[in-house]
Parts: sequence; C-alpha cells; structure tokens
Amino acid sequence: MRRLDHYWYSINPIALLLLPLAGLFCLLAMLRRQAYRQGWWRSVRMPVPVIVVGNITAGGSGKTPLVIWLAEWLQANGWRPGIVSRGYGGLAAHWPQPVRADSDPRLVGDEPVLTVQRTACPMMVGPDRVAAARALLQEHDCNIIISDDGMQHYCLQRDIEIAVLDGSRRLGNGFCLPAGPLREPASRLAEVDLRVANGVAKECEQQMLLQPQVVQRLHDGDSQSLEFFRGQTVHAVAGIGNPARFFQLLREHGIEVIEHAFPDHYRYSVADLQFADDLPVLMTEKDGVKCRVFADDRCWAVTVTAQLANKFGQQLLTLLAR
Repeated sequence: MRRLDHYWYSINPIALLLLPLAGLFCLLAMLRRQAYRQGWWRSVRMPVPVIVVGNITAGGSGKTPLVIWLAEWLQANGWRPGIVSRGYGGLAAHWPQPVRADSDPRLVGDEPVLTVQRTACPMMVGPDRVAAARALLQEHDCNIIISDDGMQHYCLQRDIEIAVLDGSRRLGNGFCLPAGPLREPASRLAEVDLRVANGVAKECEQQMLLQPQVVQRLHDGDSQSLEFFRGQTVHAVAGIGNPARFFQLLREHGIEVIEHAFPDHYRYSVADLQFADDLPVLMTEKDGVKCRVFADDRCWAVTVTAQLANKFGQQLLTLLAR
C-alpha cells in the first residue's frame, strides 16, 4: 500500500488498471455498511454518547490533534470524556489495553500514548472498539466516549460522526482502494455530522489549523520556540501519514530542512537517527513518543495544537443537546 500511495493522488495508468478491484472494494464497503444499518450484523450502543472521529481515506489526515482538541474542549465544558482507539501497531498480548502517559508505545501504539500525555483522559485501546468502550466505562467514570479513527468500525454505534480531511490532498484521485486512497465512496461524507479540513477548508467544512507550540528536547525536556531554529539547517524526521506537511511547517518558519520520511507508525531504532553531523534533529510529537528512550541531545519534538473556530464547538454542543 505504501508503494501505491504515490499513484493515489493522480489519474495514471496504474490507478486505471486497478479500477476493477476498486469497484469491488467500494461495493463490499457499501454492502458491509448496509448490513449494519439493516441490523443483519449486530452493532452495540453504549450507555453514554459516542463521538467517532475518522476519515474515508487511507493515511493520516490529522485525526489525533482533533481528538486531543475535542477531549480538552469537552473537559472545559463539564464533560468527563474517555477515549478508545485501535492501538494501531501495538504488540500487546491481549486486548483491550489501558493507556497511561508512561505506557510503552510498542505495546499500545504511538498515538494513544501521545493522546493521554496531552489530555490526561482515561483511554482504552484494542481491535474491538466495543470491548474497549465497555472496559473503559467499567474502570472509569466517563459520561462521553471519543472513538479515534473508528469511522468504519460499525459494530460500535455512534451519536456523532466527524470526518477529517487533508486540506491539500483531499480525496486524491477519487478512487477506492487499491486504485485510490478511499476506504469508502466519497458519497459517505454526505452522511457525517461534521466535516473538518486540516488546512484549506471548502464549503460545509470547518477549518482546522495545526499551530506549533514548543519544541521539546527529548533528552532532558528543555523547551524552545520553533523560531529558535530559524535560519538553521536541521534533519527533519517524520513517520506520519503525510510527512510533507511536517516538512512544510518547518520551512514556513525559515528552517532549512533535510528530509527523512518514514512510513506511518514506523518503529524507530537508534540507527535511524544517526547522521554524519551534529545538526539538530526535529521530529513530530508522535515520533518523539517512540524515540525518547534512546534520543540524544540533538533530538527535538515539535508540539502542535489544533485550532478551530468557536462555531465548531457550538455546532458540537447543539448535536450533543439532541
């Protein structure tokens, strides 16, 4: 799939060759959704409201920063949120697994550890979102659940769906997997409650901007602003769905970038961060979670915070009131 990613954002011979498979994928996705809607396959409702944050494209679009924003916003408005997630990449021997700020990302996944570190919310991860949600409610006094990246996990019923789109890459060539990046047909977006665009937003979408906050040295926790690196040359490390977004962020702040793009959820080793010079190494916050245990004093993690208009929060309040 990583090799196909290059072909997902244009109309090209490879994508056209894969169109029959894409048509079959779309058909199966629609039939699966219909099976849940008609009650042929069982879905489970939780005793508290469930907000699902997801997308219809493969690869990163900015879901985790939005989940963090939602958790903090709900806390500020008197809710007691808990979070469930797949725990993608985690190697735990059994599921569901609770996530703490000091959990090993190799066991529970990198994004869950980052989310708990930022929000202090109770969180449970596992392939079965229903089991994770039940365990979360059994162990914690939560009155609302946020499901991170659960758009296609229909066995967990949801009260509110929020779709996140990459504002620049959008829906790619518009084809379903494997000819394009779509997990479901584009028409699926018409059924969600809210659409959030990470970057440039179109009509009926709420804009989310990722603003850098501090840059934290992994070795000792020392902090600097991103402006501290203006005019410097750095090694930029990104193992996320769209590394180019991170590289562009650094360039917008006047930083000369030597790019090192890795696959999403990549498992780093010491050798991955060994460069033949003493230049600073700037990485995403998600990468920093995994690299902290072996990082030296050249390694820094860039913290970003999602910013959304007050209108988005008010729309969410209205939906919750229903």
